[in-house]
Amino acid sequence: MLTLKQSRRLNTWLVGVLAWAVALLLFFPILWMLMTSFKTEIDAFATPPQFIFTPTLENYLHIQDRSDYFKYAWNSVTISFGATLLGMLIAIPAAYSMAFFETKRTKSTLLWMLSTKMLPAVGVLVPIYLLARQFGLLDTRTVLIVIYTLINLPILVWMTYTYFKDIPRDILEAARMDGATLAQEMLRVLLPISKGGLASTMLLSLILCWNEAFWSLNLTSSNAAPLTALIASYSSPEGLFWAKLSAVSTLACAPILIFGWISQKQLVRGLSFGAVK
Repeated sequence: MLTLKQSRRLNTWLVGVLAWAVALLLFFPILWMLMTSFKTEIDAFATPPQFIFTPTLENYLHIQDRSDYFKYAWNSVTISFGATLLGMLIAIPAAYSMAFFETKRTKSTLLWMLSTKMLPAVGVLVPIYLLARQFGLLDTRTVLIVIYTLINLPILVWMTYTYFKDIPRDILEAARMDGATLAQEMLRVLLPISKGGLASTMLLSLILCWNEAFWSLNLTSSNAAPLTALIASYSSPEGLFWAKLSAVSTLACAPILIFGWISQKQLVRGLSFGAVK
């Protein structure tokens, strides 16, 4: 018969084992992609799959010879950060007005904004393509920044609104009594208090922009194409070259994975913002 202390230790151990099993299960596709990127095409298609093989860098050398990786990477960085900053510049005032000057239609407005995410992207592709062509924005970073901002704006507003709602109104009222203007109230009081939540919102926006492929494939060709377009270029009528495709996918995923790993503490802190009163 186990004692209470032994039972708790056993439960802790079982939870730890389960957590590691889930983590390894989720990480395995990334590990397999990384391993495949160092295989030859013959090894990548081998049946059964080979876990022991002679690694090679030929896939990465092929990518560098065939295309300018850093050009695509710079496009991804510019578009992702540009769309995130523009989205936050719009989302913060919108969420502020809804959180602290709420009306009877605020909830309906938020739900309507969120419902736009249910619209299939292909349903608005033709009019957006024609508008971009009319204004000479095809194959430019500007059009992707605007599109990414618009498609992520409902999520940014919702998350920012949630964080602002958890801030006690008394803090803002005290700032007003001390003579703070609206700009001072937002810059010196509201934003510093909610910086954890805003940081996690920006990180989520960066990830969504970095991974977006539909619009980059349809609105760009070469000049403004991000890494998602580079990955798609390795799909050819001759078939998929899994080793090269894994290599270019690794190069595309690595920056955002590293950035997310570095920012994980800030992300967790932001997502748990306001959870404990």
